[in-house]
Amino acid sequence: MRVLAAVKVVGLVAAVGLGIAALPGTIEAQMSLNFGDHASTGVASSVETASVETVGSTSYSSSVTPEAAGSAVAAPQAGLVVVESNPLATPGATPLEFGAIVQGGMGLTEDRDGFKFLMAGVHAGKVVYRNDKPGLLHGNFEYAVELFPYWQSFTPKFQKASCVATSDPTVISCSPLYTVGGTYSGVSVTPIILRWNIATHGKFAPWVQGAGGLLWTNHKYPAFGSSILNLQNDGPNGDASVWNFTPQGGVGFHYFVKPRRSIDFSANAVHISSASLGDRNPGVNASLQFSLGYTFWK
Repeated sequence: MRVLAAVKVVGLVAAVGLGIAALPGTIEAQMSLNFGDHASTGVASSVETASVETVGSTSYSSSVTPEAAGSAVAAPQAGLVVVESNPLATPGATPLEFGAIVQGGMGLTEDRDGFKFLMAGVHAGKVVYRNDKPGLLHGNFEYAVELFPYWQSFTPKFQKASCVATSDPTVISCSPLYTVGGTYSGVSVTPIILRWNIATHGKFAPWVQGAGGLLWTNHKYPAFGSSILNLQNDGPNGDASVWNFTPQGGVGFHYFVKPRRSIDFSANAVHISSASLGDRNPGVNASLQFSLGYTFWK
């Protein structure tokens, strides 16, 4: 009986020993199977995936590649890329803009309150410098141009005559009265627009600007003369010029209705003067003009 019991004990010990010896292989095989499952899953996820989420006017784009899959699980924000719908707010960006614009307004001073203006054309600009540091000067500097091939000014009509001197210094000879004023047509170009865009995040981007331009009209503008006839107002040297300068300044803003697309509004004070290119320089000392435009950004 003792011999039989000893044999059973030895057999049990041997079986346990064989089981322990086989355990690493079993664990290794199980790990291999698990690794295979994960590898097949990895193959399925080897295709890059991307998602875009928009918050306000800013789009957040994240992508996961096989090389970054492990870190993406631990830190899902690791691949976050910020894309501003307002290109003026993107750090380091120097965007280009171009679009269509319409503008209109009225005269303000002296006898120019009856003057009205209407024009349509194109606008283009390029950011050439930016200051991304915080503070009052946080923003960017833009150089721009505008062209208005359609330009109209509607002015009051009045009667005048063309007069010349006679041998009698107390007498002048004048033509019959005729009508001047009315509607003037022309072309206006503003080759120098210096604009400071105030940096903001969001859809609203205000700016201030100063500019200088040139205006050509189909008749000498504005009409000069009076119903009280004299050589100074109605003589041979009593006309203005078809060429005028248009120094101006104003404020405005872009409103981004979608990424890189904006509706633009401005208010400008515009001075019109021939700088004495004509015999007389009646000009328009001040006019207030409003513009509305639609702009594409690159």
